[in-house]
Amino acid sequence: MASNSSKFSPLIFFLLCLLATTISAASRGGIAIYWGQNGNEGTLAASCATGKFPYVNLAFLNVFGNGSNPELNLAGHCDPASGGCVSLSTDIRSCQKQGVKLMLAIGGGIGRYSLSSQLDAKNVSIYLWNAFLGGKSSSVFRPLGDAALDGIDFDIELGSSQFYDDLVRYLKSYCSRKQKVYITGAPQCPFPDRLMGTALNTGLFDYVWVQFYNNPPCQYTSGNTTNLINSWNLWSRSIRTKKLFLGLPAATQAAGSGFIPADVLTSQILPVIKKSPKYGGIMLWSKFWDDQSGYSSSVVSEL
Repeated sequence: MASNSSKFSPLIFFLLCLLATTISAASRGGIAIYWGQNGNEGTLAASCATGKFPYVNLAFLNVFGNGSNPELNLAGHCDPASGGCVSLSTDIRSCQKQGVKLMLAIGGGIGRYSLSSQLDAKNVSIYLWNAFLGGKSSSVFRPLGDAALDGIDFDIELGSSQFYDDLVRYLKSYCSRKQKVYITGAPQCPFPDRLMGTALNTGLFDYVWVQFYNNPPCQYTSGNTTNLINSWNLWSRSIRTKKLFLGLPAATQAAGSGFIPADVLTSQILPVIKKSPKYGGIMLWSKFWDDQSGYSSSVVSEL
């Protein structure tokens, strides 16, 4: 059941955020990476200090909505429920001083999350604002301490597509001249994404890093770049976003399929996709697997 969203205006959000952000016109791309799902991937501060990742998604808030108590899972890094992650505020500030944008990734492939109504979406947005973004409520515990993240990353892989468009609009309504709320997303490459398509159609996403893996019809297969490039072109001409990223596994073990050897990426794929005015770079899953493979170091100079 579709909700009436006429009260929300993307133009209003744009005007509110215009002075709070500068979108680079340069064609050079960057790397977005997911951090948080393996305790052996190093600290958040160390990840930012590499200078390779202008965007880091902290993964995952994988329980939320439908009356549930939200739960943050940072695997072996720390225990959010016991207050063991509040010290990450130091890392967050360190990253932001270096110009790195940090998003809280919500969803993921394992979890319990859904939105039951527009009101539920509003309540989740209030929680996210007060627990992780710029809100200050004495009644809401901040699992990562008092530092504010830069935005929310949508990685919706379970359940229904309903009301995520409302959640995006509510989150964007917090944008002000003092703080921009970035909205990013990681849809699957079959277009349109069955769970995130409606949310993406709001046109309010700043960055979209499409997962071009674990989806054979639209990913790279050995010696064949055609399906991936065709899918990229479809996303590029269809999606309303400031920047579009090519989402990839950072190692062969990081996904079931879709790994692209670094030399293939740099010689056969990047020269084509960089022609898109929306090209923003690549996204890698994940920091742990990138540490094992060194993938980012082998491609960063070609982005």
